Amino acid sequence: MPTLRIAQDAAADELLSRDPLALLVGMLLDQQFPMERAFGAPRLLADRLGVQTLSAAQLSDMDPEELVRVFQGPPALHRYPGSMAGRAQEVCRALVEHYDGRAEGLWADAPDGATLLKRLNGLPGFGAQKSKIFLALLGKQYGVTPPGWREAAGDYGTEGSRRSVADITGPGSLAEVRAFKQEQKQAAKAAKQGPGS
Repeated sequence: MPTLRIAQDAAADELLSRDPLALLVGMLLDQQFPMERAFGAPRLLADRLGVQTLSAAQLSDMDPEELVRVFQGPPALHRYPGSMAGRAQEVCRALVEHYDGRAEGLWADAPDGATLLKRLNGLPGFGAQKSKIFLALLGKQYGVTPPGWREAAGDYGTEGSRRSVADITGPGSLAEVRAFKQEQKQAAKAAKQGPGS
């Protein structure tokens, strides 16, 4: 079992380390929301449901309004608890329909990185960038290394990079990833303004 340190909270990271669905839900929630809180949310979700491990079958069968209430907290599991509760439920339904309700079913028999990337891209809420980041996270920290996974993950798969959640192994690397993201935002802002502005 890997030892993840993404949420920077022992109980939350312990769940992420042993529960592939918790890790997948954390990745889903990692947008427009602080990274540590997104990856800490599965622990709060499990606690509120009174379970030790998240279940795609349980989440997909829940009354949508009840799931929204669970996401609303307080504290809320996301900045947009209603839409993210719905998206989490859609992901769980896809897992039930295509992977026997098991998140690890996405990668257990993946013959190569390109196939796994395609499967991740097929999940609700997982666009091209999020899928590549999650593939890199699986390869770098979760021991999921089908042939060609680094290439499929693109720049996120580069060894030693500090680009994304895939590279966070503690407070130091979290700070490095944050610094990289700030640089990217500044560069994008400068490019948008154009020369001479």
